[in-house]
Amino acid sequence: MNNNGYLLLVEDEPLVQASNKRILERRGHTIRQAYTLAEARAIVADEPPRAIVLDIQLPDGNGLGFLQELRETSNIPVLMLSAMGTPEDIVKGLEAGGDDYLPKPYVLPVFITRVEALLRRASIIPDRLSIGTITIDTASNRAYINGVDMSLPPKELSLLRLFMQYPEKTMCAEFLYEKVWGQKMLGDENSLKRVVSTLRSKLDDSNYTIVASRGEGYSFESV
Repeated sequence: MNNNGYLLLVEDEPLVQASNKRILERRGHTIRQAYTLAEARAIVADEPPRAIVLDIQLPDGNGLGFLQELRETSNIPVLMLSAMGTPEDIVKGLEAGGDDYLPKPYVLPVFITRVEALLRRASIIPDRLSIGTITIDTASNRAYINGVDMSLPPKELSLLRLFMQYPEKTMCAEFLYEKVWGQKMLGDENSLKRVVSTLRSKLDDSNYTIVASRGEGYSFESV
């Protein structure tokens, strides 16, 4: 495996797989292939790819469901491919967490351009996000305090990542909920409060805490 990682192609049509693999390898990319969602899950669990090209209609399920699973634990860039190309289909795919969407049939030069744009974006994602004694490994999506795994579930990890990206900044409950849950906060903020409270308790051994400001939101501050 080269130092730049690999690109995962998830596609059930052998001719499409072969064509895409051949043209991308000619351009110097390392490729792994999956023909089903089960294969894709196993490959990603073994070693996270640099980026994914994901067909939506697969023999063992819908690629949108796989993408939503992936987004609970990972920010790996994803280009979605589909024979469904209406504006509504594209919006649905992007809202599910896709970074780009290419309707079928497509021409190879456009496909190559989209894939390599995705890989350029992937290259600017840092391997680690650190502040004080806290570190998030963005490849494995695990968080550590002084090297000790915090064992955070997906929502706590997503919340911590947001706070570490915007330290000392007060963010309203609606903004945090939408980023972590992927939808607008239609009711009260009790679900958010519970996650904040649990995460705060796990930060006891760090030099940061979460501060709640009545009517304003939450901020991540040093202590």
